[in-house]
Amino acid sequence: SSGINAEYGETFQHYFKQINLSGGAMYRNQYDNDVSVWSPQGRIHQIEYAMEAVKQGAATLGIKGKNYAVVVALKRASSDLSSHQKKIIPIDEHAGISIAGLTSDARILSRFMRTECLNHRYVYGSPLSISRLVSSVGDKAQTGTQIMGRRPYGVGLMVAGCDETGPHIYYICPSSNFYECKCMAIGSRSQSARTYLERHKDEFKNVEDLNELVAHALRALRDCLPNDSELTTKNVSVGYVGRDCTFTVKDDDEVADYLKSIEEEKASGGAAPDGGEEAMETQ
Repeated sequence: SSGINAEYGETFQHYFKQINLSGGAMYRNQYDNDVSVWSPQGRIHQIEYAMEAVKQGAATLGIKGKNYAVVVALKRASSDLSSHQKKIIPIDEHAGISIAGLTSDARILSRFMRTECLNHRYVYGSPLSISRLVSSVGDKAQTGTQIMGRRPYGVGLMVAGCDETGPHIYYICPSSNFYECKCMAIGSRSQSARTYLERHKDEFKNVEDLNELVAHALRALRDCLPNDSELTTKNVSVGYVGRDCTFTVKDDDEVADYLKSIEEEKASGGAAPDGGEEAMETQ
C-alpha cells in the first residue's frame, strides 16, 4: 500500500513539475473546455477566446456627432475570385450595425435585432429606443456565457442609431457587455484608429456636417491598413443615420466622393491624420 502511494506521489509531482515548466499552459487548459467553468483567477477563458475572434476580424469603427452617427468598415475578400464580405447590416430605419468577427454569428444577432424592432413597431407604433435594443442583445448574448454546452457569440457589434434623444454609438462585446461610446474602433490593427479617435474625440460632439464626420472616420480607418494598402471603393463601406435621415449604407462607387475628399486632403498636405501607434496585425 505504501509503495503504491509513493508511486502515485511521484507521478503527481512529475505532472505538476511539467505544468510549471510549460508556463502554466497545461494548467490553463483544465479550465477552458466549457464556458461554465471558472479558472482560479476568476476568468472564463472561452469568453476571452471569443474576444480574440473580434480582434482578428477586419477593422470597423463608429463616431457620434451632434446630429449623426457614422460607422465605417473594411471589407475583406476570401480570394481574388470572390466578392468582398459585407460588414454593415441595416436593422431598422433608425439603426444599423457594423461587425468584426464571425459573420455567421452576426447574422443570427442581426435577425434577432430586426425582430425586436419589428415587434416594438407592431405593438407601440414607434421605433424601439437604441438603449433598449442594445440591452436586449446583451441579454441574449449573456445566455451563451453561462449555459453549459453553448458558446459565446464570436462577433463584436458596433451599433449606430438615432432616436428621440439623439444619435448613439454602442459597442457590444462577446462577453455580452455593452458600452455607449463617443467613438470606438474594433478589429484587426484597430489600435491605430483608436489613437486617432482619442486625439480628436472632443471635436466630434460639435460636428454638424455629415461629410466632415465621415471624413474623420475614414482617416481613422485608413490607419488600420498595412503600409502597402489603400482605401478603395471595393474594400470600404460607410453607414450613417441622423436626426434628418434614416440609416443608409454606401458601398462601391457610392463611397468614391468620400474617398476623393480625404485623398485630395492628403495630397495637398492639409489636415492629415495623426499616425498613431501601429498595432501588430493579427492575421
